[in-house]
Amino acid sequence: MMLLSGGEKAFTAIALLFAILKINPAPFCVLDEIEAALDDVNVFRYADYLKKFAKETQFLVITHRKGSMEAADTVYGVTMEENGISKLLSMKLK
Repeated sequence: MMLLSGGEKAFTAIALLFAILKINPAPFCVLDEIEAALDDVNVFRYADYLKKFAKETQFLVITHRKGSMEAADTVYGVTMEENGISKLLSMKLK
């Protein structure tokens, strides 16, 4: 494992997670920036693969990657229009 790059380590972890979900689907799964080390092409591949699993499992994905956000059904965000005042935003993308 020490010889793998950051992206290769991320792919290994993601593959293990999806293998577990394929054998034993969970109703809900939280993913916190697991695709951060991937390049843009592989982020889109990850997002497409995630959509296949979304039929059985509801995913809450915390990310800053554009490719992952584009594949989402709903996007939530927090913005600060004025200092000290946070505002929650949501958008349905379908």
